[in-house]
Amino acid sequence: MESVSIKRGRKISSHQTIKSRKRQDTIQLYLIILPVLIHIFIFHYIPMYGIVIAFQDYFPGNSFISFDGSVKWVGLKHFRKFITGPYFGRLFRNTFTLSFYLFLFGFWVPIVYALLINEVKDSFFKKFVQTASYLPYFISMVVVAGMVVSFINTDGILNSIIKVFGGTPKPFSTDPKYFAKIYTITNIWKSFGWNSILYLSTISGIDPSLYEAARIDGASRFKQALYITIPSIVPTIVILLIFAIGRLLSANTEFILLLYNPAIYERADVIGTYV
Repeated sequence: MESVSIKRGRKISSHQTIKSRKRQDTIQLYLIILPVLIHIFIFHYIPMYGIVIAFQDYFPGNSFISFDGSVKWVGLKHFRKFITGPYFGRLFRNTFTLSFYLFLFGFWVPIVYALLINEVKDSFFKKFVQTASYLPYFISMVVVAGMVVSFINTDGILNSIIKVFGGTPKPFSTDPKYFAKIYTITNIWKSFGWNSILYLSTISGIDPSLYEAARIDGASRFKQALYITIPSIVPTIVILLIFAIGRLLSANTEFILLLYNPAIYERADVIGTYV
């Protein structure tokens, strides 16, 4: 009986030790993520307090909340005015169209890029290409817009190339029909490398023994990608797909404003620029 009680005591003690270690690990993980949570709270949740001005006749400098009657609440007046206004149809159409083009043509680019990079065996070349693809993401949008404007001007690089091949220069910067293409291509170029990081990290976590078994069975690199790599990154694709669908009504307002001119209002004016 005494030996049994001793064994039980040891089991309880070891169990408590394991629970204590798990608790310490959990606390460390929460401490690591704490700065991120604080950042999100300060810069994403606290500013949401300012949403109340959408339901007021607000003037800059006035209080958001006041109990002396100085704040004039107007309910959904501004929303009704916007929705029934003459520009709502154009703004909604342009915002959705630009976002949908970017979603349709840009969502799959990081996936394909990650699959191709994964097949590169030369580590130096692989790192060089990855670094080169990440760099555009860190370039200021002002600089990117300046580059685009200089490329699409009448005497820019694009028209110079068209002239070399005997074509006629095109008014890319003032013809509304080109704006959606310019917007989509530029945003894909700027973000595809950075957006591929999640896919590459997921691919790097795949068990190498799966590829070894596939090679032994005679599977080509294409079949390995088709039957091992792609199914392994499907959960990541689904999550990012949900996020992308949630952004269908949010265009890159800053970039649009930098390319803005009255000649392209018809296709470039979106909800963000109107606000």
